[in-house]
Amino acid sequence: MAYITVFKAKNIITMDPNRPEATHVAVRDGKILAVGGADCAAQWGEYVTDDSLAQSVLMPGFVEGHAHMMAGAMWQYAYAGFHDRTDPDGKLWTGMTTIDAVVTRLAEFAATLADGEPLVAWGFDPIFLPTERLNRRHLDQIAADRPVVVMFSSFHVMCVNSAALDMAGYDEDTEVEGVLTDGNGTPTGELQEMAAMFPVMHRVGFDFKKLSQEETSIWSYGKVANRVGVTTITDLFATIEGDALDTLLRVTADDKFPIRIVPTIGAMGATADQIAAQAKELALQSTDKLRLGGVKLMTDGSIQGWTARVKWPGYVGGQPNGIWNTAPDQIYELCEVMQREGIKMNIHTNGDEASEVVIDAIEAAMRKHPWTGARHVLQHAQMMGVDQFERAAELGICVNLFANHIWYFGDQHAALTIGEDRASRMDGCRSAADAGVHFTIHSDAPVTPLGPLFTAWCAVNRTTMSGRTLGEAQRLTLMEGLHAITLGAAYTMGLDSEIGSITAGKQADFAVLDEDPTAVDPAALKDVTVLGTVLGGRVHLL
Repeated sequence: MAYITVFKAKNIITMDPNRPEATHVAVRDGKILAVGGADCAAQWGEYVTDDSLAQSVLMPGFVEGHAHMMAGAMWQYAYAGFHDRTDPDGKLWTGMTTIDAVVTRLAEFAATLADGEPLVAWGFDPIFLPTERLNRRHLDQIAADRPVVVMFSSFHVMCVNSAALDMAGYDEDTEVEGVLTDGNGTPTGELQEMAAMFPVMHRVGFDFKKLSQEETSIWSYGKVANRVGVTTITDLFATIEGDALDTLLRVTADDKFPIRIVPTIGAMGATADQIAAQAKELALQSTDKLRLGGVKLMTDGSIQGWTARVKWPGYVGGQPNGIWNTAPDQIYELCEVMQREGIKMNIHTNGDEASEVVIDAIEAAMRKHPWTGARHVLQHAQMMGVDQFERAAELGICVNLFANHIWYFGDQHAALTIGEDRASRMDGCRSAADAGVHFTIHSDAPVTPLGPLFTAWCAVNRTTMSGRTLGEAQRLTLMEGLHAITLGAAYTMGLDSEIGSITAGKQADFAVLDEDPTAVDPAALKDVTVLGTVLGGRVHLL
């Protein structure tokens, strides 16, 4: 008979309405055998009791439906952000609140590099700095003899120095969309969206593929997730080529690897049929800890970078209405092919115009190729209105809302991007819930730090950095917030039969906490400490 372990805890929050709380959970073969009291496994035969978690509170392992493998690997580069951040090893990096502070830190980092080696930094966001916008002149102060590249926190915009512009051939004659110029037609150094950024990224070796495919990157991702109680996580917009699949299979198969990964490949750089064929081939290689077969479509950009596509009346500062990373006609084609081939789609839509195009495209594809239970997911969907949520519910489209934006960017959105009225209903979790949409919430790590309890705190409290409540009518209850990071996320990923609640038959995946998140004041939800995780019955404490 298989070995049975019964874990004892101070309390177990199951997220299962049939037994909301318990004190013991029995595990066999990496799955939940029974839930209840000390004798919950008695009818199944002999068992041993594990008291190592007896002073902890257990919840279902948290599920992160929108993050990127590079969340751990980015720390090989210089951090240039406004907010304090903690790296995978627990080291705190203080944020920088002026351009001068950014220049100083990056100059110090440049001194550690070999001659001519590119300097790459990440996490910067000019929306927090009330000065002139970062430009090539600032970065030329850091180094004139090497390329300097500063990736903004959204990963939709970057700023580079003169050496990097020269390397890419960007000058007064350049007509590439997204290469910003001054009044004289001279590039300022700011590059918006992939068409403009990629030539520089390619030449300095800043490769999203490399950041996601190396073995060290995958292990680092696992470490980042383990720190915040995540047991299942996506890698949205993955590139799985060459030996990358073998590496993923080998690393995730290791018993010490603490997470399940759900990569979705980027739907760019090939025809729709070629992308569909690759997704279907990858799906055949799925394992217990590596789930393959989905795709990620890109539509618009970021709201804080003014590259998202928004409906009338546009941006409060009069900025142009964003950039399409994938043109609407291509979106329609991709949606039709993926729907026809039975391939699950995750679709980036920040602005409400982008959401409208995608909902229309999915509906058109559904009419041609009916498919019950596709569970396509609109990712970010930050400006969706009630009408769009109603349509999504009717069509069975899921939504993953970027709740963290309320804290990190809420004040700036109200003042600088979309205005007070629309900011108060952005990332509208309550509207989604009331419309009957299956939804979850996310961090988009490394855009904002991975941390589901913090993300749930954002959705429950809608507190901005200035301490105000932005859009009280859109707040979730505490239990709704916890549902969003467990069963809600599991549903959108099509994994709710396996994860998301502590229920007999599901994977024995738990978040190990120092206190009961259902018993704290909702304002203190983000302060509950994560002690580690359990994955398939194997304990991974910090």
